[in-house]
Amino acid sequence: MVIPAAGSGVRLGEPVPKAFVDLGGRTVLQRCVDGLATLDADVVVVVPADLVDAARTQLPDHVVVVAGGAHRSDSVRAGLGAAAHRDIVLVHDAARPFTPVAVFERVVDAVRSGHRAVVPGLPVADTLKQVVVASDGSGDCELVTRTVDRESLRAIQTPQGFTREALALAHADDSGLATDDAGLAERVGVPVHVVPGDPLAFKITTPWDLRIARDVVAEGDHPIHEGVTR
Repeated sequence: MVIPAAGSGVRLGEPVPKAFVDLGGRTVLQRCVDGLATLDADVVVVVPADLVDAARTQLPDHVVVVAGGAHRSDSVRAGLGAAAHRDIVLVHDAARPFTPVAVFERVVDAVRSGHRAVVPGLPVADTLKQVVVASDGSGDCELVTRTVDRESLRAIQTPQGFTREALALAHADDSGLATDDAGLAERVGVPVHVVPGDPLAFKITTPWDLRIARDVVAEGDHPIHEGVTR
């Protein structure tokens, strides 16, 4: 299991990287790792180089902590290089600390069944429109060019699961950048299978997300993480 946590989290507007933001007395990263405690997984956490020592003091001794890179793909490569050799590798965002164990189970089961790359996803509820930036004389504005059919769209979450061979192939080109690892897999021709995600696997990205996360912690509504072996 590789957990990229090296992002600066600029959109969150906090004075520390978002993985180290307080979430009810525990950092976001600690809560993410707490949720993996019952899993049969070797966990590698990737953080900013100047926070490696801090992360090691916060996390259990069995968790391997390594320095990340400038981009997400660089950090995942660093984590994969430090990960134990397992046939299945999961990549999970630290910023999704409430992801239920059932999502991990679905991803792992799908990889075990023969899919080389698997992602959890949810149907898109909002109406989606494609726009272009245009000038109307008073400044730039966005104009709708078309409404996108949302029936075939999915909002993708993590953990994303891969055979080790598929993930290594996806990251073989160190110039490749993508917002998720499945995007890199797609580029090299690896088919990506989708399994049901979960609303609790939301990503903490904006101040609004952080407010919701703190409400979840305060209300105790997130599920107890129960074990899954692999």
